[in-house]
Amino acid sequence: MPHLDAAIVAAALLALLPYLAAAFFPAQLAGRARTLPAWAQIALPALLAIPYAIVSLDAGSFRWYWLAVYAFVPPALALAARCFPRNERNIWPQLAVLVLLGLSVDLRWFERAWPAHLSVFNKVLLLDAGIYAFFLLSPLSGAGFSLRLRLRDLATGLREFLFYLPIAVPIGLITGFLHAHQFTWRPVPLLAQFFEAWIFTFFFIAVPEELFFRGWLQNLLERRAGRNAALVLTAILFGLSHFNKRAAHFNTQYVILAAVAGIFYGRAWRRDRRVAASAITHATVDSVWSLFLR
Repeated sequence: MPHLDAAIVAAALLALLPYLAAAFFPAQLAGRARTLPAWAQIALPALLAIPYAIVSLDAGSFRWYWLAVYAFVPPALALAARCFPRNERNIWPQLAVLVLLGLSVDLRWFERAWPAHLSVFNKVLLLDAGIYAFFLLSPLSGAGFSLRLRLRDLATGLREFLFYLPIAVPIGLITGFLHAHQFTWRPVPLLAQFFEAWIFTFFFIAVPEELFFRGWLQNLLERRAGRNAALVLTAILFGLSHFNKRAAHFNTQYVILAAVAGIFYGRAWRRDRRVAASAITHATVDSVWSLFLR
């Protein structure tokens, strides 16, 4: 765990504020953003450079180049959002921007700006920029981004987890990706550990990835390819996005299991078009894997 001094905590709060505000108060936030003059709508997300400045100055790694990157990229996304065509069948401009945004995270273009143990800031800040562009300025209808959880979200998310489990565990054990390991059966500490892992995974991994792949990407592809083709295609892309995870080479086992998981995450999202439901499936899978099978 990184040392959490006051500067890191302050930067983390500033980075998380747009994400959580949009997730819990979407209508109010969108309404305020759209009342701003056009120049202010475009310039406002340049404030996302502030967390970088705080963290890098605290760590002694500040570079003007990276400050310029974080001050320029979010407004560029906002400008693109204002120029998107209003025809929902024309998905290509949004898709092109999403591909660039996804590649920047997956290929870690900007992570060198951060100390190694704080690179999660990059993912959160780019998520903030995407939310501002695709959710507040030029919202994609039907994305279902809300973290005001419903019982149906929980039921859907856990149902898809239970459907995925008997498929994934044999594949993972046979391919050597998963390994059952011993643990001390003490219910209270074990549940506390699982809950801690689940909460972290839900907010920092599952929700960002589900918003991107299901709320935005699968949502867009459905408009041209149909529900089933969009589900499969998004799952394949989700699997491929894990090619460089936990390995120095192309991680075929991870790609296969992630692609299969993407089918069930996509099913969870599209039942009610709720990112929260697929994020529950996603967080539960990752937490079970990390505690019991890795």
